[in-house]
Amino acid sequence: MKTLTAIVEKAEEGGYFAICPEIKGANGQGETIEECCEDLKLAIQLIFEELREQAISQASSNFICQEIVFS
Repeated sequence: MKTLTAIVEKAEEGGYFAICPEIKGANGQGETIEECCEDLKLAIQLIFEELREQAISQASSNFICQEIVFS
């Protein structure tokens, strides 16, 4: 699987805030670093799902959809 980067910082209001520099718009927050990273993972999953749905909806009617896995 592909490994992404989480940049985690303490939030001024408490807890933590994280971004993933490889995925534009991906961020997460939580009371602990673990919660923050889980929230970031969820945000990344949602972004990927949305991008996939957009790509499929814009594809021609005779396309072939195949999954690929990065290792």
